[in-house]
Amino acid sequence: YCVIIIIIVVMGARLAKMEAPLDGDASLLPPAARAAGMEPTTSGDTTTENEGTFKTDFKNLPLPCKYENLQTEMLMSLKADFFEGARFDYNKQLNQKFFLSHGFSMTNAEIPAASGHIIKIPSSSYEFGANVVDTNYMLVGRVFTDGRVSGRVKYDATENLSFRLQTSKEREYSQLMLDVDVKGLDWQAQAKCGSGEFYGVNYIQSVTERVALGGEGFYLGANQGGKSGVGFAARYNDDDVIATAQVATTGMCSLTYCQKVGEKAMLASDFSWNWNHRQASGSVGYDYVLRQCRLRGSIDNQGVVGMFLEERLSMGLNLIFSAQIDHATKNHKFGYGMTVGE
Repeated sequence: YCVIIIIIVVMGARLAKMEAPLDGDASLLPPAARAAGMEPTTSGDTTTENEGTFKTDFKNLPLPCKYENLQTEMLMSLKADFFEGARFDYNKQLNQKFFLSHGFSMTNAEIPAASGHIIKIPSSSYEFGANVVDTNYMLVGRVFTDGRVSGRVKYDATENLSFRLQTSKEREYSQLMLDVDVKGLDWQAQAKCGSGEFYGVNYIQSVTERVALGGEGFYLGANQGGKSGVGFAARYNDDDVIATAQVATTGMCSLTYCQKVGEKAMLASDFSWNWNHRQASGSVGYDYVLRQCRLRGSIDNQGVVGMFLEERLSMGLNLIFSAQIDHATKNHKFGYGMTVGE
């Protein structure tokens, strides 16, 4: 009882010292202030601090990331572009808006065997790309020696409205996708329409300065089985932590967490569960950025260990090392590469 009485007395003393009125009503001012004709003052900050309490200004919330980019930080840390063999990339800028790219790779094509192991067949490929970048549009094209062709067009009609068209063609398969992106002061929305009678929409809204909530829906036509689904997502973001949660009627549940450790390192983890197939997977990893290199590593619940190193030797010259070991299937991947040009 003594402790409770002391707490009540202390809180009463602190409340008695508070002088800031809640609004512009002069009747809330002390009598001496009303006699002197003083007016209450208000703060224009988005967040006000009063004895450790923060008040959110819901009329000035930050713009959230796109719904499809909710897990970008986790993907950059845990899902590096692991490869096997050797590759060489060369980028040549012809002028300020136009540049070409060349890519050579010597790797192995993987074929699953009946015993569960992987059979590897040597293969090689060449990729040619052309890119045009301007202030409000971008054109990207790629062609491969195995017959694949892909292209992408992005056009910003206004600051809040943009269009994106993506297409790809393989030997027996082609795909076309049109995206329309709209953004406001504290929300972003997207509509999708693609081949195979695919239609989708998503929306994300900042509800506080650190929390954003969103949802999505899609529909596949009769040719694709007439499937449809709805999903919901939440994202928390501050100076050191990024956490996301997603759930969908398709049976997928996904959780990610990224923790910034100092100025150069980040730890990341992800967990996904499919309740329809009763399957779960998870992984943890790190992302360490130094002045001349970037080191990423991860390990998942299947025991697959990966490491990806990008070393900057000089301006426009990068050296890449990739390693991934799967002890269960005895599938080991080691690769090295070089990138010339920015």
